[in-house]
Amino acid sequence: MKSVCVVVPLKSFDVAKDRLRRGGTENVTELAHDLARRVIECCSPSTVVVLSESPDVTRFARALGVEVLESSARGLNEAVQHAYQVLEERFDYLTLVHGDLNDPRGLGDFVPEAGVTIVTDHHQRGTNVLALPTRTSFKFSYGPDSKAHHQREAERLGLPCRVIVDSPWALDIDDPDDLELRQRSIRGGPGAPSNTRPRTD
Repeated sequence: MKSVCVVVPLKSFDVAKDRLRRGGTENVTELAHDLARRVIECCSPSTVVVLSESPDVTRFARALGVEVLESSARGLNEAVQHAYQVLEERFDYLTLVHGDLNDPRGLGDFVPEAGVTIVTDHHQRGTNVLALPTRTSFKFSYGPDSKAHHQREAERLGLPCRVIVDSPWALDIDDPDDLELRQRSIRGGPGAPSNTRPRTD
């Protein structure tokens, strides 16, 4: 049976969600904190490792009873690359999960298939969840059009790649428009993210 670790990178809550702060959203620090806690709780019973760049994140994660991998990396890709190398001797698969998913339910039951699985954001360009085997030379490319970059990386390594474009995990909260979609998902109105079976592109 393959061993799986869920990795959740978290930025300091006091500086996270810059686009929301610039857009005038109130209580952004509390929102970032609550989203991250919900994601970690929904990863149970899987093994969870939080990537921390700040003492407040480390305290937060340890209070929730999960392992912390502290990093001084500059940027998400460097931090994730480091975690991939550190954890590859302990786990067969890593599932990298954004800490700001609107509806993270089911993460703890997710079992990666062979190769690479990408769950996109609701724009179908980003990478909200990325599951992949360890012990490869995979290079992470979070940022604009990360879905396409990660697909090409899987192809470079000869790994099968599954892309899920219709998932409850597609909505992450980055800007004021995402908050509106969040409210629609609560109300179940038009434009709400689907909560049906994920669709593979």
